[in-house]
Amino acid sequence: MSLDSYVTLGRSGLRVSPFTLGTMTFGEDHGWGCSPAESRDILAAYLDRGGNSIDTANIYTNGHSEKIIGDYFAGRSELRDRVVLGTKFFGNLYENDPNGGGPSRKAIVQQLENSLRRLRTDYVDIYWLHNFDPSTPAEETLRALDDLVGDGKIRYIGFSDVPAWATAEAATIARLRGWSPIIALQLEYSLLERTSEGELIPMAQALGMGVMPWGPLRSGFLSGKYSSAATGPVDTARTQLVGAPSEADYVVIDTLNAVAGDVGASPASVALAWVHGRPGITSTLIGARRMDQFEANLRALDVTLTEAQRGVLDDVSAPRLNFPADNNRTLAPMLQFGGATVDGRPSAVSPLLSANSTRY
Repeated sequence: MSLDSYVTLGRSGLRVSPFTLGTMTFGEDHGWGCSPAESRDILAAYLDRGGNSIDTANIYTNGHSEKIIGDYFAGRSELRDRVVLGTKFFGNLYENDPNGGGPSRKAIVQQLENSLRRLRTDYVDIYWLHNFDPSTPAEETLRALDDLVGDGKIRYIGFSDVPAWATAEAATIARLRGWSPIIALQLEYSLLERTSEGELIPMAQALGMGVMPWGPLRSGFLSGKYSSAATGPVDTARTQLVGAPSEADYVVIDTLNAVAGDVGASPASVALAWVHGRPGITSTLIGARRMDQFEANLRALDVTLTEAQRGVLDDVSAPRLNFPADNNRTLAPMLQFGGATVDGRPSAVSPLLSANSTRY
């Protein structure tokens, strides 16, 4: 697989690379990102390899991430229309301005205009709602976004980190009103965070939404830096922000490291390959603070896991999803006679449906 192995995003005709370049690390404003120069080098390397999907947000490094991207494409205008550029709204960058962020009509229009100014473009390809505000009516948000699609300032709509029930409600309203649909979700997903398998990913599959997982390396925990056998502190500038793995995390991390040794690849590559191969996943968000990290992440494109290797990783990281998701997993074997599967794998036949049982 390569970055130019493009796939359609959800129920749309928009084609994106299997790995989307996440740019939360562009800019050093938070004390741990990469310089503008290295950010531009990473962006250029991604595009040179055939990548076409770039993701940012208005709050990433206080808007500096958007500015770095905008400055890059301002000198290469021929590239702008060839990439899928997405940014997010919700975060408030203006102290004491109650309408500076959020999903109200006023806030959406203001945030988009500011993002377009920093990105130095007149439209964005995907405009993502970055969080959930229960106090703003979904109709207000959706109608404002639909108007912006009609104005040509945004092309598609996505939701990020919004509860499944609120996303499903919004998708239903948009469909009934004939407004622009929600074509994709962004959500946290990794070997150490699989709770989205309970409702978010099944909902996306049922409603025709693509899924872009963020955090596939769980803040570096799955990058190969960590092992229960290692001693001494891990050299990472983000340790003070994300802490250290738990004992339960180390069970998964050590298994990942062992599988990576069998595969002959880095733990980061294996972790990314596992995420991208899961049911429902369209394009995985990757990010890096250094060029060597970026290159290491791209090597995941060349990793192919066997069913046995995937099974080991699936089992050691299996989440507890609670009702109704866990209950549905338990009952799924009873549907085997209809060819049912669980997580894309054939389920075992329930004893209640065995050849020796009596059917009435």
